[in-house]
Amino acid sequence: MKVLAWIAPATWPAVVDALLERHRHDDITLVAAADAYADFPSGRLGGLLGRRPPKAGPKESELASEMARDLLHQASERLRGDAWATVLIGPTERVITEAAADADHLVMARDGDRSRLGPPSLGDHSRFVIDHAPCTVELVWPGKAPGLATIPPPPDDARQRQPRGRSNA
Repeated sequence: MKVLAWIAPATWPAVVDALLERHRHDDITLVAAADAYADFPSGRLGGLLGRRPPKAGPKESELASEMARDLLHQASERLRGDAWATVLIGPTERVITEAAADADHLVMARDGDRSRLGPPSLGDHSRFVIDHAPCTVELVWPGKAPGLATIPPPPDDARQRQPRGRSNA
């Protein structure tokens, strides 16, 4: 099976652990995105009064590529070098989704609010990739998943007041 592993800052160790646990014998490709706009704090690339140049300059692009290469190197070492590694240049959500077209399986980690279950546990790029990836997506928690008590209460709606439980069919 061809497995694509999205190596992203702060979450890549969980992805590598998932690869080691479940995909040791698969054909693994590690990918990291070099996206100058996504990799720098808001306003870093902005100009006077928040104006933003049409694209990142060569310094920002090279720094983003260097950061991506470093992440891939760390992940590859932890995986003991048993994978291909590629830096993808462009908007994070787009280049990861495009790379997933050649894979049977994508392994990625939640990158949002990890203190509770639900949609906020996914960042914007992750949400886009999950919604558009043309392959099976394996989503892992970086660390221990929060408990069910972190799910918000249901809305006060008649459909939500239906009895819950299990029955023997």
